[in-house]
Amino acid sequence: VGTQEVAGVHLSDWVQFFSPTFPSAGSEETVEPYTTEKLSRIPGGYVPLTEPCQLMTVDFNDLQELKSLAARKPWKLSLPVTEGGTLDAVVVWFVLQLDDEHALSTSPSEETCWEQAVYPVQGLLEYSVKTGDTVTMEVCCQDCYLKIQKISSLSSECQMDFGDRDEALGHEAELCNALAGLQTSSKGEGKGQACVLESTEIALLNNTAYHECFKAAMGRVLLALNPSKDLQSMDIDGPGGGTSLQEGQDKSSLDETPDPLYILDVSEGFSILPVIAGKLGPVRAYSSVEKEQQQAALGVLSEANHFPKETLEFWLSHLEDENVVLQRPKSDKLWSIIILDVIETSGLIQQEVMEKAAISRCLLHSGGKIFPQYVLVYGMLVESESLLLESAVQGTEPTLGFHIAPFINQFKVPVRVYLDLSALPCLPLSQPAELLRLDLMEPLLNTSSREVKVQICKSGRVTAIPFWYHIHLDEDHSLDTSDESSHWKQAAVVLDEPIHVQAGDELLLDVQHHKSNISITVKR
Repeated sequence: VGTQEVAGVHLSDWVQFFSPTFPSAGSEETVEPYTTEKLSRIPGGYVPLTEPCQLMTVDFNDLQELKSLAARKPWKLSLPVTEGGTLDAVVVWFVLQLDDEHALSTSPSEETCWEQAVYPVQGLLEYSVKTGDTVTMEVCCQDCYLKIQKISSLSSECQMDFGDRDEALGHEAELCNALAGLQTSSKGEGKGQACVLESTEIALLNNTAYHECFKAAMGRVLLALNPSKDLQSMDIDGPGGGTSLQEGQDKSSLDETPDPLYILDVSEGFSILPVIAGKLGPVRAYSSVEKEQQQAALGVLSEANHFPKETLEFWLSHLEDENVVLQRPKSDKLWSIIILDVIETSGLIQQEVMEKAAISRCLLHSGGKIFPQYVLVYGMLVESESLLLESAVQGTEPTLGFHIAPFINQFKVPVRVYLDLSALPCLPLSQPAELLRLDLMEPLLNTSSREVKVQICKSGRVTAIPFWYHIHLDEDHSLDTSDESSHWKQAAVVLDEPIHVQAGDELLLDVQHHKSNISITVKR
């Protein structure tokens, strides 16, 4: 998590966030110590800080070597830094030596179907390195996983002090490792509540625009429903950073509020929106976070941000049946705000979202709101060879002349998800067009199907239709899921047959929304 404050909620010092790949994340089960990414498609690109080096060789024809792999002691590696930058990760790939002449490489510079293994570097005191520094690490093959641990960097000044003697370099590296180890253990245990988040949850927490947008929209609803309270004065860490309520009035004004406003957040995963809401005024915020560690982290954050602990409740612990999340609060009041997750991180619409919206409307206090209020679906026509090659078997060539495409392609998925449009190799052939509106507050404004005319602005072959969303919390506050800073990915419908088009042509898109699924077909 790269931010210390989100929409007025202080994160730093109180909670230590870790990704599941962090070695001391305290998980009982063995988790993969890496994630995987197609490095050639990382938004913003990447900078290699060292030359590639060989970590290990495995001879699959040597049974003894295979047996001894897991028992082998960790070995150390030192890599000289060839380009300065920030040490974010160690990236690993394979060269598969099929025989003496034929080899396959999964290197990021090769155009293959493989991703690379990414070991995030966490828990260092200093992440920046410069040319001439040395990065040291320990490699082992434990639990049948390749593990890279005790990563540390050694500055060139340190090395010169020791006259570049290998032995001294080794001692210095061990000292750095010990320091890094000390720091990571204290980070996980002594300082703040530890909280493990999935990478999608970390990306969400780093999305400042998302939280600021929700804060503004929630503030507007709460002010409209409770006009006697000036919400600015209720923002407990107001602009001055201290308590902006007068001291004597601090507790009493909260006690005087007989009717707090009720807010329910049923968004997926770890969400700090209830804590943001708790800072906006006299509310009871209900969170649907399930994991105990994450609940503890939210509890610590609410206390650390100076509002009463009873302001925040964990809704699922109140329910006998978790499947009926949408119901009245225990007090039999109605909700002032219900926050629904409409779009999955993958770029698809959440299942049964319109049904959830229908139930939510019945549970709203007069003047209450569902967030988001409505969602607009946008799409554009593109030419993308890589999307074609990754979505269906093309022709007969790739499979040694065997004609397997008709059979295999029966099982292809029509929509590709988790795409990064900013890094996808593609040529836009049209401007973005609004395809559909999903209204959660006014269901009569919805249509399940629509025809949209799209003008071609560049000649080429239409191979896919990527789509994304503008999520409108209200008329003035919206989020674009295709923004580069967004935690959402995009999806695309890939056409069965590419369509040749000329600039100035018009294509008619038939857009259908049925049971939370969007389908787009092209009519000439």
